[in-house]
Amino acid sequence: MKPRIEVVGIDCLMLRLFDEIDETHMPWLLAAARRLREAFGGALLDIVPSYTTLLVHYDLSQLDDDQARQRVAEALHDLQPDTGGQVRELNIPVWYDPSVGPELEVLGRRSGLGTAGVIERHSARTYQVFALGFAPGFAFMGLVDERLASPRLQTPRKRVPAGSLGIADRQTAIYPLVSPGGWNLIGRSPTRLFDRQLDGYSIWQPGDRVCFQPIDRAEFLRLGGDDTPYEEAP
Repeated sequence: MKPRIEVVGIDCLMLRLFDEIDETHMPWLLAAARRLREAFGGALLDIVPSYTTLLVHYDLSQLDDDQARQRVAEALHDLQPDTGGQVRELNIPVWYDPSVGPELEVLGRRSGLGTAGVIERHSARTYQVFALGFAPGFAFMGLVDERLASPRLQTPRKRVPAGSLGIADRQTAIYPLVSPGGWNLIGRSPTRLFDRQLDGYSIWQPGDRVCFQPIDRAEFLRLGGDDTPYEEAP
């Protein structure tokens, strides 16, 4: 494997291992991240896996650019995919409803599946967590059924409620906090995704696999969900 190395900062390298999103890439990315942690040791400040890349942030007082590149080369020599580790599987309850997911019926009409069909197809798959970002606890997951793929909204919303479940292209994600956002909203989860007591402050990490479990409003409320209908912010 010969990743393309891009300099994105005086102490930061971007390793581009692949060009396209594919679930089969994740074992390679996880293996590379593990090897890089070992190779950089105490000189590593942070490493961020994503769909096709790894961001390596190192301590400039311990390594210069040439030394960092040498450690990357050593780490990735004879790399093999990481398939032996135990994969975590998480079940996330979701109340799929138009009152909290304003694009649920839109996707039903656009896809020809109807609302029930969208719920059935979205909750039938197990999704790979590819990357964390945008906000603490926000996980980029995929890939949704091709018939549910939808572009981001042309105009992002000013205020998306916490717990909102969305789709953008073939990705799906839950907003852990109130924030702006342009994804198509189809439901809401009562699960708390961001917690300062957790490692990395997030319930999930790249490589985890996630299933969404449809629940009704009564169960959503019992689990502590907020059923306030979605309204556009002024």
